[in-house]
Amino acid sequence: MSNVASPIQSFKQRREQLLARMHTLGGGIALLPTAVPRYRNRDTHYTFRHDSDFFYLSGFKESEAWLVLIAGEVNQSILFCEEKNPELELWNGKRWGPQAAAEHFSFDQAYDVAELDRRMPELLLGHAQLLTPLSNFSNQSLLNKVHDWVGIAQRKTRGARATPIKWLDLCEPLSEMRLIKDPSELVIMREAASISARAHLRAMQATQPGLHEYELEAELLHTFRKQGAQGVAYDSIVAAGANACVLHHPAGNSVMRDGELVLIDAGCELEGYASDITRTFPVNGRFSGPQRALYEIVLKAQQEAVAHTSPKHQWNAGHEAAVKVLTQGLLDEGLLQGSLEQALETGTYKRFYMHRTGHWLGMDVHDVGAYRMPPAGSQDRPWRMLQPNMVLTIEPGLYVRPADDVPEAFWNIGIRIEDDAIVTEQGCALITREVPVEMAEIEALMRH
Repeated sequence: MSNVASPIQSFKQRREQLLARMHTLGGGIALLPTAVPRYRNRDTHYTFRHDSDFFYLSGFKESEAWLVLIAGEVNQSILFCEEKNPELELWNGKRWGPQAAAEHFSFDQAYDVAELDRRMPELLLGHAQLLTPLSNFSNQSLLNKVHDWVGIAQRKTRGARATPIKWLDLCEPLSEMRLIKDPSELVIMREAASISARAHLRAMQATQPGLHEYELEAELLHTFRKQGAQGVAYDSIVAAGANACVLHHPAGNSVMRDGELVLIDAGCELEGYASDITRTFPVNGRFSGPQRALYEIVLKAQQEAVAHTSPKHQWNAGHEAAVKVLTQGLLDEGLLQGSLEQALETGTYKRFYMHRTGHWLGMDVHDVGAYRMPPAGSQDRPWRMLQPNMVLTIEPGLYVRPADDVPEAFWNIGIRIEDDAIVTEQGCALITREVPVEMAEIEALMRH
């Protein structure tokens, strides 16, 4: 029998874990809204996407919802959501409604969100401490609401009962919780990685001179949706030729030309979890000499970073290992001058490699979590030690723009290789290797 909890059990366990943490902080009440719907133009909206922290604790995907957790003598979890409304559901689809939501998602209570202003001041009474996402309020009106509710509660009690006088940032404990993925999260993330890998394979095999970047983007989107993903984890990067030297180049109208490389950085979102893969390959299916030389350097850098990704290593170990390989490769190819020590000390390599070698991955493609040891503060804090079931990307690259002191053979070559890694007890597991990275395998794939 599988030891993976059902999704609903996982959400409930996370609420219980946060409530336990709240008790260590002295108890209190936590308040967390989901995301706010955004207008796209006039009377149409962008597709709604829940707030990641809210979904992490609730599993609830509808808009206009709030979560309340009370760490008291008896713990409580309360959901506020929209009531059933057959007329509106005819236009916008079915809603859970408070009663069904409470039963399905294992909340102690659920109420119509229209009652939020009436009920919240009463719920705040008796609690001297409030946890709410202070560093994540994108809409000031939400913070104003909380101030109003606390003010009403204070006026009601006139000092007879405690009201929140101490406010803590809910983002901090949630970020620490989300850093370590539970088994149910890892199942989803592995499937998201597999779907994205299949999309990259399809795009590689569709590539030929004369196609536009947006045509490869269409191949990616087709596979994402065909395989059950809800959409993209971020706007897909499809960069042909010189565009690959622009780190976040969106898929556009540029034509892929014989002899150039194309860089694809794309991943799907599945059940709220992101994947993130980058591959660079030749438009005509064959790496040229200069392309091969730089690609080999980047691949070796990734291999070194992978070797430095384990519970024995700090977060920054993989980046430092990759930078050494990249810098030595640049020296070997005549793109840098001097010694390795000088290039590392002065940072001259940053002209060709200007980003980090990875980031946390989870519900957000650049997921939450401090890279240095908590508490927050000085950049002199030590880098965090990696732990099993952390998930991160490993993505070294090289980007060579035309310049008088750069050999012309390397001009406009941009290469990045990115995989998603789960930290294990002994090292890490790359979950995106359904799509190859070795040049010979890429060339063989593109011949079929």
